[in-house]
Amino acid sequence: MLGTILVIILILLLLGAIPAWPYSLGWGYGPSGLLGLILIIILILMLLGRV
Repeated sequence: MLGTILVIILILLLLGAIPAWPYSLGWGYGPSGLLGLILIIILILMLLGRV
């Protein structure tokens, strides 16, 4: 249950950090890349049964 909530929150954060939005154009790909990496790690941990 907690893992599913984490994944949903991370997906929403990832969508908010995509540099296509007007408020995040100056950020570059750093935030979305970092959040994407965290999302992949959480998904792998969920598949392994650790979260």
